[in-house]
Amino acid sequence: MPELPEVETIRRHLEAGVLGRRIVAARTLRGDLRRPFPPDLAKRIQGRRIELLDRRAKYLIVRLDHELALLIHLGMSGRILIGSTGDAIAKHVHFILDLDDGRRIALQDPRRFGLVDLVPTAALDAHPLLRALGPEPLAATLTGAALANALKGSKTSIKAALLDQRRIAGLGNIYVCEALFRSGISPKRAAGTVSGDRARKLVAAIKAVLKDAIAAGGSTLRDHRLPSGELGYFQHHFQVYDREGQPCPGCDCKGGIKRLVQGGRSTFYCAKRQR
Repeated sequence: MPELPEVETIRRHLEAGVLGRRIVAARTLRGDLRRPFPPDLAKRIQGRRIELLDRRAKYLIVRLDHELALLIHLGMSGRILIGSTGDAIAKHVHFILDLDDGRRIALQDPRRFGLVDLVPTAALDAHPLLRALGPEPLAATLTGAALANALKGSKTSIKAALLDQRRIAGLGNIYVCEALFRSGISPKRAAGTVSGDRARKLVAAIKAVLKDAIAAGGSTLRDHRLPSGELGYFQHHFQVYDREGQPCPGCDCKGGIKRLVQGGRSTFYCAKRQR
């Protein structure tokens, strides 16, 4: 599933080319993805101008004029494609926007776990998919003290707590594993014990990992590609994720990187360095 860096790189890639453009035609090529498309979606957005591309957690938000916004989630395998209105429609494309400069923006989703919703801009924060989300991890408001407060009293593992979108929005398995490694915190540690200097180090590591990943275009393990078709390459800089048994960077531990399963997901870590 695309995580925050992948969605942010897509947003940035699209932004320069589509801001101010008008939607001259829109189409849905099936009735639903994870959930049904909004009724009369194509008709309601035809003629609207794209005013802003935004992101909340793992959601792409396309703000339109007339106080409307498209809320898009890419699910497990979704991609945003850029082409021209004369192009043949690619396989597994389910939603199309044709713009006034001849470009076409398409949502391709082979597994159909994504979604598209149309929301009044003023109602975005109250949307059922957004209203319970925690703070953005790259926001200045996320400090060590703020994180420690959010984790206070929690007996769940820090790994599980960081994946809880109600505590911090947008973090997924890859970047939580990498941030915990950089901060030297064991994924098994009780979340409520992460406070003080430990919390400050973790917040710094989260922000650094996300910024590094965004600069690298995200991580392409299977499906993620930029709208241009380019691959992300942060996967070449993983220190622990998916590196079970390999040498631990900067560490003299004997067994290399370990793997355990937490909440049905693989966790990669160094048993010596992370406490």
